[in-house]
Amino acid sequence: MASGSRGTGTCAAAQADKGHTLEISVVSNEARAMHNVGLAGLTFWSPNINIFRDPRWGRGQETPGEDPLLTSKYAVGYVTGLQGAVSGAGALKVAACCKHYTAYDVDNWKGVERYTFDAVVSQQDLDDTFQPPFKSCVVDGNVASVMCSYNQVNGKPTCADKDLLSGVIRGDWKLNGYISSDCDSVDVLYNNQHYTKTPEDAAAISIKAGLDLNCGTFLAQHTVAAVQAGKLSESDVDRAVTNNLVTLMRLGFFDGDPRELPFGNLGPSDVCTPSNQELAREAARQGIVLLKNTGKLPLSATSIKSMAVIGPNANASFTMIGNYEGTPCKYTTPLQGLGANVATVYQPGCTNVGCSGNSLQLDAATKAAASADVTVLVVGADQSIERESLDRTSLLLPGQQPQLVSAVANASSGPCILVVMSGGPFDISFAKSSDKIAAILWVGYPGEAGGAAIADVLFGYHNPSGRLPVTWYPESFTKVPMTDMRMRPDPSTGYPGRTYRFYTGDTVYAFGDGLSYTSFAHHLVSAPKQLALQLAEGHACLTEQCPSVEAEGAHCEGLAFDVHLRVRNAGERSGGHTVFLFSSPPAVHNAPAKHLLGFEKVSLEPGQAGVVAFKVDVCKDLSVVDELGNRKVALGSHTLHVGDLKHTLNLGV
Repeated sequence: MASGSRGTGTCAAAQADKGHTLEISVVSNEARAMHNVGLAGLTFWSPNINIFRDPRWGRGQETPGEDPLLTSKYAVGYVTGLQGAVSGAGALKVAACCKHYTAYDVDNWKGVERYTFDAVVSQQDLDDTFQPPFKSCVVDGNVASVMCSYNQVNGKPTCADKDLLSGVIRGDWKLNGYISSDCDSVDVLYNNQHYTKTPEDAAAISIKAGLDLNCGTFLAQHTVAAVQAGKLSESDVDRAVTNNLVTLMRLGFFDGDPRELPFGNLGPSDVCTPSNQELAREAARQGIVLLKNTGKLPLSATSIKSMAVIGPNANASFTMIGNYEGTPCKYTTPLQGLGANVATVYQPGCTNVGCSGNSLQLDAATKAAASADVTVLVVGADQSIERESLDRTSLLLPGQQPQLVSAVANASSGPCILVVMSGGPFDISFAKSSDKIAAILWVGYPGEAGGAAIADVLFGYHNPSGRLPVTWYPESFTKVPMTDMRMRPDPSTGYPGRTYRFYTGDTVYAFGDGLSYTSFAHHLVSAPKQLALQLAEGHACLTEQCPSVEAEGAHCEGLAFDVHLRVRNAGERSGGHTVFLFSSPPAVHNAPAKHLLGFEKVSLEPGQAGVVAFKVDVCKDLSVVDELGNRKVALGSHTLHVGDLKHTLNLGV
């Protein structure tokens, strides 16, 4: 689910935590195996848990999506899988790192670069949207490291902000580990942002703020001079060095012969095992999102004599593993995956995903489509379109890809299937509404086995169950400056807000969208209709009309309820189904229109039913963040959503 040598390059589905942790534990097994033969370290600066706030962000492909709760769950599962459960207090299998702290999601948009960008963020948005994944990573995941980002937040470089580092990460959240800079970010705050007058000042302010490790050479060059000038004490340096050395101790660096320690028996034979390669294929299968199906899918391999496989990503290999990639065991391209099932004819349609100028090759592509029983178009992006240091300016398919898609679809003699391979979303409204396009799938960057997984879904060997982790906006959204960090809409200016929680405009596809080859029915078994908070005697809200009460204190202790749902597979195929529980709170404190409370995945045979249970902690799950950044429990009517089901819960005092 995160970028890696064999996992999917984008989290394209909300999966159960256990499955995600299992996948990442395989990654950490291979990391230890490679370490044991001198080919890997043990500190992994991953995961990226920034919120995918804007669809144009080049690094959105590294993240699990736009929702704070989903990102928080992902962070904890990822970190737990990497760091493992090793005997000994605080021992680590691998040291994970949650990055980039905080409010970092502009890389290079129309000349605005991350190195000098000041993210102006309200306290409400900071605590409601940007901080929760990092808090979960530290508090619930016990991560070994947090990386501060390049950007400033409200005029301060994050790596020099004592409130954010010492105050929040180490003070409020009790980080057991070290705080690292992003690479050269201390140099950046001096040379690019001109935040301090001297390099010694930059070294001093960063270390005193709580920074322990500098990725780069800046602190090595200037810390001694900062101490000699009296700008920094040796005790400050000792603290930073201690935090770094303790992490090495927890990894076992000083415990003797590595072969005699936990995981010392792992080696090259534990890398690229058949089960690990199958896990890569399964991860890719589960990440595929079916967005449109007019009934032509799944395909029957026995009834297809010829298939046209067309598009700039139709024979993609390296593209499939996204960025920050490892070395794959082997590739199965879409063309290879499909060709293992039926006879294929291949045409790229464009010489590259940019599909500009003379690179469009329509004649050959349309001829292939016209003579085939079925056409599969594989389009989208690669790292030339979206990547670190490159944000997009458009949400349309790159270059002349839309013309390619339309021409091929119109020429196809049989069903035309559109497969979009990308990290970020696209405005494919024309394809969604076209009666010439029978089905649409989004596959993210699906990893080394992506082509096999695509074939598994198209031919019905696997019933798709992925869900979109981000909103797919129309091209008109690009009128909104990427640099506007506000999450909430502003009706007075027409600002539409961001992400499914706040966005008020039209969508191409919504967060959580995703179809199956079967259908699922939901039935509410039990949930309360009324709950009361037992406030302490003399509490102001017992005599006054309050929109909300504080989400902490004795009235929150043990205040929880269960929601039980019956989910039935009403179709003719077995399949997996992710059940999302949303809540729409009362309209106080500019609260989200709705927000995710939890998700569970079930697998059901045709006609089979199962019960899904959610435990809702009232003060944690039903609270909202007020204008000052404080968590409050909104009083009044809360609407719980599951699919088309709605249930009203009245919360009073």
